[in-house]
Amino acid sequence: MAKVSPGNFMRQVKDEVNKVVWPTRQETVQTAIMVLIMTIILAFFFLSVDGIFAWVVKQLLALAN
Repeated sequence: MAKVSPGNFMRQVKDEVNKVVWPTRQETVQTAIMVLIMTIILAFFFLSVDGIFAWVVKQLLALAN
């Protein structure tokens, strides 16, 4: 791989950054809301699964006594 001068490197970085398509404010807000909703749904799901497993373990331990 050929070495690149710092000035040339910075020009290449600037060219690549100019190619980036940034999301609009509306897209960013919509995505953030969807992430929040999915996080809440998954939190309730894992809370439920954890509760079921805790109940099963409690029942199994009660049988052992």
